[in-house]
Amino acid sequence: MNTAATPQATAVGATTATERQHRRAEVVAALTHLLPPHALLWRREDTVPYECDGLTAYRQQPLVVALPETSAQVAALLRACHQLTVPVVARGAGTGLSGGALPHELGVTLSLAKFNKIMKVDTAARTALVQCGVRNLAISEAVARHGLYYAPDPSSQIACTIGGNVAENSGGVHCLKYGLTLHNVLMVRGYTIEGELVEFGSGALDCPGLDLLSLMVGSEGMLAVVTEVLVKLVPKPLLARCIMASFDDMRKAGDAVASVIAAGIIPAGLEMMDKPMTAAVEDFVHAGYDLNAAAILLCESDGTPEEVEEEIGRMVEVLRRCGATAIEVSESEAQRLRFWSGRKNAFPASGRISPDYMCMDSTIPRKRLADILLAIAEMEQKYGLRCANVFHAGDGNLHPLILFDAADPDQLRRCELFGADILETSVMLGGTVTGEHGVGIEKLSSMCVQFSPAEHEQMRGVKRAFDPVELLNPGKVIPTLHRCAEYGKMHVKRGLLPFADLPRF
Repeated sequence: MNTAATPQATAVGATTATERQHRRAEVVAALTHLLPPHALLWRREDTVPYECDGLTAYRQQPLVVALPETSAQVAALLRACHQLTVPVVARGAGTGLSGGALPHELGVTLSLAKFNKIMKVDTAARTALVQCGVRNLAISEAVARHGLYYAPDPSSQIACTIGGNVAENSGGVHCLKYGLTLHNVLMVRGYTIEGELVEFGSGALDCPGLDLLSLMVGSEGMLAVVTEVLVKLVPKPLLARCIMASFDDMRKAGDAVASVIAAGIIPAGLEMMDKPMTAAVEDFVHAGYDLNAAAILLCESDGTPEEVEEEIGRMVEVLRRCGATAIEVSESEAQRLRFWSGRKNAFPASGRISPDYMCMDSTIPRKRLADILLAIAEMEQKYGLRCANVFHAGDGNLHPLILFDAADPDQLRRCELFGADILETSVMLGGTVTGEHGVGIEKLSSMCVQFSPAEHEQMRGVKRAFDPVELLNPGKVIPTLHRCAEYGKMHVKRGLLPFADLPRF
C-alpha cells in the first residue's frame, strides 16, 4: 500500500525535524556503546524497510532501528532507553496486520530478527525451546523427523515469527481443534523496559506464584520484550482428509457451520470463503474451487484412518442436510493440500486483483455468520468498495478483505469507515473487535465501542504495573479518553447508536 498519515503520527504531530535530529543523535550515542556498528541503523535509506508492518496503509519513519544479537544486548538496550525515556517498539518479521509494529517517531524499533535459533527439542516432553525470531513453520520443519509438529498455523506461517505469534495470540486454519498460540505455549522469557529478566509459565503442569502467561500472550509488546518461548509439540496425525462443500446461499453455509459444531464434531479445520474470494484464489492457485458457489466450506478431519472415516461420514451427512450443492472429499494428500492452497493464499490472491487491501479481523458467534456477511454486502454498496471474505468459520473469526487504492485519499477514508462499520456490527451481533490480529493502531477507535472508560483504565493499570513510564509500544491497543470522546461524536454523527446504547452480551 501507499503511504498515509498514521493515527499515531497525527497524535505526536508537533515534533519538528530539528527535535527528531537531536533525539536521534542522543539515542545513537547511547546505543553505540552497547551494540556492534552493523546492529544500529539510523540513516533513512537503512530504516525505510521498517516503517510499517503488514498494515501498510500507515507508515512512520523509525528514529533508530536496533538489531541486537544476544539477550544481554537486549537487556542493556532496554535499560538505556528507560534511562533516556525513549519509547521501544519490538518487531519480529513485520507480518502483523494491525499496525502493532508501527514505529514510534521518537523511539527505537527493536528488531529481533537475529534471535532465530531453535535452542532445544525435547521429544519425550514434546516441547521445543525457541528464540522469538524463529519462523512459525521452521519449528514444524525441525521436528518433522520425530513425527511431531507445532499446531498453530497462521496463513503467514512461512514468514511470521513465534515472538510475533505470542504478541498477537495468533491462530490459523487448525485453531478450532488445536487452539490458538495461548493453548500451545508453556513458557515465555523476556525483559521488562528496565532490562529485568522475567519468565512467565513453566515447563511443568503448573508454575509457582501468579500464572501470568495468559496475560503475556496477546499483550502486543506492551508489557515485556519476549526473547524465548517454550512451545508444545503434537504428534503428526496418521491421516488427514478435507471436505470441500459448495453452497448456493450464504445463510445455508453459515447454518452448516453451526450445525457441524452442534452435532458434537470438532473438525481439525473449518473454513469458509465467499464467491469473490474463491474467484480470486482460483485464478491464482487453481485449487479446483466451484466458481458458481455463493460460499465454499473446507472441513478437515485428522487422526487414525478409522477416526477420520467416521468423522468425514458424519460431516458429509450434516453438510448435505444443510443444503450443500456439491461435496468433494480429498482422496490423497496432494488433493488435500490443493484444497487448502486456495485458503492459504487468500491474501496474496487479493493483492493481485486490487492495488491495496485492508484485512479486518473480528469474531462473532457462529450462529450469526450469515447475518454479518449479509451486512458486509450492504456495506459494499454504502461505501462503494468491494470486499472479499475468508475466515475461520469454526470459531467465528472473520477476515473481510476490503479492496481499495491507497493512492486515493477518499478511498482510504471510505475503507477506514467500512472497516470500523464491520467491527462495530460484530460487537452488536455479540462478538468482539479482534480475533487473532491484535488491536495495534488499526482498532484503537473500535476499542471505544466495545469497552467502557473504566475497562480501559483497568487495562492501562495492568500496563503500568509492568511498564510504569509507558515506553513499550506506546499509543497502541488502549485508546485514550479523548480519542473515545471524539470517535463517539463521529459515531453518532454517522447515524449510529451512542456507545452507551449498544447491546452488551
